[in-house]
Amino acid sequence: MKTYVILLVAVLFETLATTSLQASQQFTRLWPSLGVVLGLGTALYLLTLVLRVLPLGITYALWSGIGIVLTAITGRLFFGQKLDLAGMIGLALIIGGIVVINLFSKSATH
Repeated sequence: MKTYVILLVAVLFETLATTSLQASQQFTRLWPSLGVVLGLGTALYLLTLVLRVLPLGITYALWSGIGIVLTAITGRLFFGQKLDLAGMIGLALIIGGIVVINLFSKSATH
């Protein structure tokens, strides 16, 4: 369980970094640019801790899937970026994949 908490925190830092990247306006704004560096550095460090326990494929599937969903949410909240129906269906499929991995995959260490 602790491993999944660390993974979630890593994804939160990665989402912070990605959101900051948008706000940095191609690294022309100082504070959002620092958010990119801090967020990615922290996220990647935490990811190395997760990889001590979970296999790479499972870790990356969860990392990217949760990150995609959270980034879409932050894009909506902070930048007014809307998803069309196909985008929402795609995100629902990603969430479904995360659920399948966690409930049914023997590769995911519980």
